[in-house]
Amino acid sequence: MKIGIAEIIVICVIALVALGPEKLPIYAKKLGASLKEVKKVTGDLSKDIRENIVEPLDEASAPLKEAIEPIVSLKEDVNKSIDDVTKSFKSIGKPAKKEEAKPEVIEAEVTETAAAEVETQSAAETVDETPSLAETYTGRKAPRRQRPAAKTAGRRSHNA
Repeated sequence: MKIGIAEIIVICVIALVALGPEKLPIYAKKLGASLKEVKKVTGDLSKDIRENIVEPLDEASAPLKEAIEPIVSLKEDVNKSIDDVTKSFKSIGKPAKKEEAKPEVIEAEVTETAAAEVETQSAAETVDETPSLAETYTGRKAPRRQRPAAKTAGRRSHNA
């Protein structure tokens, strides 16, 4: 709870009215001495708590923390292994990434790729049909299914 300046002024005015101007300085000194004593007692109490409770708990918890460290590192290792296995299961069926090639090989691949692109573009200009997914993976044309003819007999109009 915080007391602002306005609250302090109200308390002083009430004390002045209640105690009178003669007794106010005496009670103010007593209040100041009481607050000083309370502050000293709370400081001693917090020092005793720190010495008798907190420090022994820290000393007792230090060996426990040392004993837990191998378990925590084991847990991290297991989690890493689980993540690796999960990633490998997710990558099943996906094409593998190519390794970094040497510069000479890259140059040869670039010229071969450029020639293949020119051939592909000329072939694409002559054929306006794109291959299906099955054609892409198998290299064979998949048979095209014919759509059934629409049946109009037996349908009723909603306007009737």
